[in-house]
Amino acid sequence: MFHIYCPHCAEYREEEEFHAAGQAHIARPLDPENCSDQEWGEYLFFRKNPRGIHHELWVHSAGCRKFFNITRDTQTYEIKETYKVGEQPTFLNDYTAN
Repeated sequence: MFHIYCPHCAEYREEEEFHAAGQAHIARPLDPENCSDQEWGEYLFFRKNPRGIHHELWVHSAGCRKFFNITRDTQTYEIKETYKVGEQPTFLNDYTAN
C-alpha cells in the first residue's frame, strides 16, 4: 500500500480512497455537434498508454470527491507529483510537451 497526496485536502491518504479516471489533459472537441463519428469515437475511446511518465486523472472518491491529476511513472508506479485540474504538470512527456 502507498499514500497519495490530495491537492484539495492537502494531505496524504491511503490509495484505497482514490480511483483512476483515465488520461489527463484531453481536449474536448470545440464543436461536438459537428464531429464525425470517427472524430467523436477517437475522443471518447482512444488514449495513450505510454511506458514511462504519464499524466492521469484521479478522483478522491472516499474523501473530498474532487478530481485532480497525477504524474506517474508507469514502469515503477512512482508518483512524481499531484496537481489540481487546470494546472500544468512539472514533469512533461511527449504528449504534454506539444
